[in-house]
Amino acid sequence: MHVVLLSDTHAPRFWKGLPPAVAEHLTAADLILHAGDVCTPGVLDELAAFAPVRVVRGNNDGADVAAWGAPDTLELDLAGLRVAMVHDAGAKQGRLARMHRRFPDADLVVFGHSHIPLDESSTFADGRSLRIVNPGSPTDKRRQPYRTLALLDVDDGGPHVSFVPLP
Repeated sequence: MHVVLLSDTHAPRFWKGLPPAVAEHLTAADLILHAGDVCTPGVLDELAAFAPVRVVRGNNDGADVAAWGAPDTLELDLAGLRVAMVHDAGAKQGRLARMHRRFPDADLVVFGHSHIPLDESSTFADGRSLRIVNPGSPTDKRRQPYRTLALLDVDDGGPHVSFVPLP
């Protein structure tokens, strides 16, 4: 399963339309996960033209994004990988443990909010491992060197995450 991870598109301020550099990664997607701050549901409509979209509501998303189908949190199974999604995972300090407590059955938590690409993992005292991934933002790099999205490939070898720097 090939999944494109996005967050913090912030339309229409930063997303004026589907960036070509993002579109080229959507053509092979089986699923698109958007970790919030879409800001207008039209972004989700654009993405859904490529693959099914699952989205959570960010702090800048209103009732129209929620009505499109964005809950505050989401948990789903991707070919045996238990994935949870939330927009804001909180402060960097203690984030892995906090996400483990919030989503005790998850193997992977996808989040956004900071616009900072991140891939971290840990194994906890209960024997469970958790990986957390923030794809960054494809439109607003803030203090990062690049705009980014992430690709998640789920196969028999486990989940593989890679980040794509965008122009």
